[in-house]
Amino acid sequence: MSEPISASANFSDMLGLTTVLSGSLPPTLGTLDAPDKYQVDAVFTRRPTSEEVIAIHSAATKKALVAAGYPDVTLRVSDRRLEIRDTTLEQLEMGLATFLADYLAHITEEIREYQATARKLVEDAAKVEGSRSEAVAARAALIRFQESGGVR
Repeated sequence: MSEPISASANFSDMLGLTTVLSGSLPPTLGTLDAPDKYQVDAVFTRRPTSEEVIAIHSAATKKALVAAGYPDVTLRVSDRRLEIRDTTLEQLEMGLATFLADYLAHITEEIREYQATARKLVEDAAKVEGSRSEAVAARAALIRFQESGGVR
């Protein structure tokens, strides 16, 4: 885990997208030679964690895109950009942008919940181990090496 997510982080820490990099759009957009579908690059609100990148590249993301009505769209993380492949500005305007915003926030929330559960398990295990070792130490402290007085 390269960049842990704080359990107390607020919504502004959710992974999201800010703007489309218009310079990365095909130069023929708006002309008769414009491609039907193309790649749109969008800027993340922050650098995604390794867990978020894995989730974005997962089969679950592809499944979610298909279920939302975007079967041709694929996503790829490139540094602080999300490459939204096989799409159009129109698709983004008509709901894909909202889907992506919701989905990225969902990914962050799932990772937070997983990390909180993992932390709780570690804390609970440490408490159990602490209690066990304290009980053993207390029991050991009761042992007295005293002569019985009968053997000489």
